[in-house]
Amino acid sequence: MREDVQALETALLLSREQDPLNAIVSIHPGAGGTESQDWAEMLLRMYRRWAERHGFKFTVLEYQPGEEAGLKSVTFTVSGDYAYGLLTSEIGVHRLVRISPFDQAARRHTSFASVFVSPEIDDSINIDIKPDELRVETYRSTGRGGQHVNTTDSAVRITHLPTKTVAQCQNERSQHRNREMAMKVLRSKLYELEIARRRAESEKLEKSKLDIDFGSQIRSYVLHPYRLVKDLRTKVEIGDTDRVLDGDLDPLIKGRESKVESRSLRLRTLNSEL
Repeated sequence: MREDVQALETALLLSREQDPLNAIVSIHPGAGGTESQDWAEMLLRMYRRWAERHGFKFTVLEYQPGEEAGLKSVTFTVSGDYAYGLLTSEIGVHRLVRISPFDQAARRHTSFASVFVSPEIDDSINIDIKPDELRVETYRSTGRGGQHVNTTDSAVRITHLPTKTVAQCQNERSQHRNREMAMKVLRSKLYELEIARRRAESEKLEKSKLDIDFGSQIRSYVLHPYRLVKDLRTKVEIGDTDRVLDGDLDPLIKGRESKVESRSLRLRTLNSEL
């Protein structure tokens, strides 16, 4: 019964057409070299653990390792009910403050990494992409993988020239399959861009849902001189940083629900009584 109420509450709060879909997530480190690349790797682990907590399927499509540690870029899918609706709150820049494990002087460093989320759309949604607007490149896979990695130029990178949107995949063995998956990612990204454009034009959605600019800082994770995770939009604060970095993101993800609290108050009360 408790699970049924929670599922109904989620469906009520995440009522946009695309919210129930799977999510395609990309993480890119900011300036700062190894520091930011390591932070991006930490975020990848955090989302993987969050997906595991929810029983979602987690699949890495593309992974570019950093020179010394961390990663240069990663794209992965999270498959499960309302994965996209839940993860849209993660879009933006994430800031980390800590004593650097790469600094022999043990100085405090600030690192940034950006997260972008798009819905995984199926073929029933028409996205008009002209072949002459695409640049398709192949390259040799790098990083994690089986014996096929680093043996053939099977990885594929596709750039949509009008929007400069890039999608790539190296997870599959064949170039054909990687191209197919990269096109799927590209279609989803272009779909999300169109959604964002319509949101901005309509000016009818809440400010928190419009604040999805790729360069906007949304959350700070401070590990020194104190320990605190703070969402800069909802003002939710959590002192147990290890718990958050281990994937317990629900208090932060659901912090935006205060905007629609009146719609779910009755459900919350029922849930607490079960």
